[in-house]
Amino acid sequence: MSTSPYERDLDKTPANFQALSPLTFIDRAAKIFPDVTAIVHGGQRFTYEEFYARARRLASALTKHGIKKGETVSVMLANTPPMLEAHYGVPMTGAVLNSLNTRLDPAAIAFILDHAEASVVIVDREFSATMKAALEQAEVNPFVIDYDDPEFAQAGALLGEVEYEAFIANGDPQFHWSLPEDEWQSISLNYTSGTTGNPKGVVYSHRGAYLMVTSNVIAAGMAKHPVYLWTLPMFHCNGWCFPWSLSVVAGTHICLRWVRAGAIFEAISEHKVTHMCGAPVVMSTLLNASDDEKQALPHTVQFITAAAPPPEAVLAGMADAGFNVTHVYGLTEVYGPAVVNEWRAAWDAQEPAKRAALKARQGVRYPCLEDLAVCDPSTMKPVPQDGETIGEVMLRGNVVMKGYLKNPNATREALAGGWFHSGDLGVWHADGYVQLKDRSKDIIISGGENISSIEVEDTFYKHPSVAAVAVVAKPDDKWGETPCAFVELKDGEDVSAEDLIAFARDNLAAFKCPRHVVFRELPKTSTGKIQKFKLRDVAEEI
Repeated sequence: MSTSPYERDLDKTPANFQALSPLTFIDRAAKIFPDVTAIVHGGQRFTYEEFYARARRLASALTKHGIKKGETVSVMLANTPPMLEAHYGVPMTGAVLNSLNTRLDPAAIAFILDHAEASVVIVDREFSATMKAALEQAEVNPFVIDYDDPEFAQAGALLGEVEYEAFIANGDPQFHWSLPEDEWQSISLNYTSGTTGNPKGVVYSHRGAYLMVTSNVIAAGMAKHPVYLWTLPMFHCNGWCFPWSLSVVAGTHICLRWVRAGAIFEAISEHKVTHMCGAPVVMSTLLNASDDEKQALPHTVQFITAAAPPPEAVLAGMADAGFNVTHVYGLTEVYGPAVVNEWRAAWDAQEPAKRAALKARQGVRYPCLEDLAVCDPSTMKPVPQDGETIGEVMLRGNVVMKGYLKNPNATREALAGGWFHSGDLGVWHADGYVQLKDRSKDIIISGGENISSIEVEDTFYKHPSVAAVAVVAKPDDKWGETPCAFVELKDGEDVSAEDLIAFARDNLAAFKCPRHVVFRELPKTSTGKIQKFKLRDVAEEI
């Protein structure tokens, strides 16, 4: 027993200790700002009072159906009101929310339903064909609830016995829910992309989600009542936890079923959108919009992007269009973004190329992340902060996942040595900012020299005809590997492989230049990330 007077007779009680959970934020928003618009979906409008009541109806109806603590409720929904309501209503029952990637094939969905042991599935009619095939393949037999979106008529069949609105109508809008007994209790389950083998189920806790959502508000610079446009899929890392974040500041969710340039510009203009998130493909969609689709923005919109560093030309184009881009970095295993490029005012005075290079760095740890380092994975010692020595990016803190569901070996490997091993390679700059150089499997080793595919791609992006590019290793008898570039050209552009190789030679060391350029559409994941593993297979056959 402690002898310190600060530990004696000073115990945790309900008065001075409560489990952290993001569910508390909607309760607060509904009581303090009941009439503030929480959700806009087509012609539908829900205030925070209504949003909270609908979430509680969902929780009540699920409880009446028999859902208990620790069970899984899977949802296959677009960025619509039921998806937002599920982020609150499902964990209010003590159950775990599993947001399904709507772009997966039936076999992958079936695997996830079985692995998660889904008890209930809520499915949008847009995805009913895929879900029908998945349910036929799955071993589980979940209770199916259909969502028939009144704003967008869908041709998909109804699979279940009840439609969503009818289901929640039987729920109590005053449903009494409780905080988890332990903030380590699981709140959601998200599956990795599964580029090799079956996807892994990443488990989040109430505590981690609480800390991430408050950090999102800080990192995104959200003042009270922001207007957030949903271009990021909510199934992706729970929408980087922003479905919970907006309740902190009583913000407005602008739902968007499909990412289309015209609809984005229209929503920004009509609703005075202040914030949005998305992968680089969303930026490309905006920059390549037709003149008929584009609209002058009423104010600067904060755009938070992840994945590959935005090329200089893209950053310049976004700034000209009225967007201020903030680069973040993270993974499913760290609740979405856990590293942010904190911008320093002094950098505004730098010339454009230098400014773009600074903005393209991944940055420093999120407010809720306890530590960030670049280490030698063999020794677990930090690499020098010289901006040149490559190591593995590692993170630790309360927003690192609980682990992988039913996969203790993968969990131990990912969390070995007290750090989460990202698998990403990067350098550490003298000012503490981390910059990715590649995935560990994407680094190209040619003649014993390491070549960053990101560096080569950034060079190609500077060519005015290039819309998208991915560089992978191609086996070579002499050098071991050489870079091979796969390129998508902008509409109406015509340039030869020889022209692009010559352009690369003018801007890169000779050994870094691709010897092959292939023009083709780039395969992408459901979240817009380029699938290099598919391109590596193609490169081997060239």
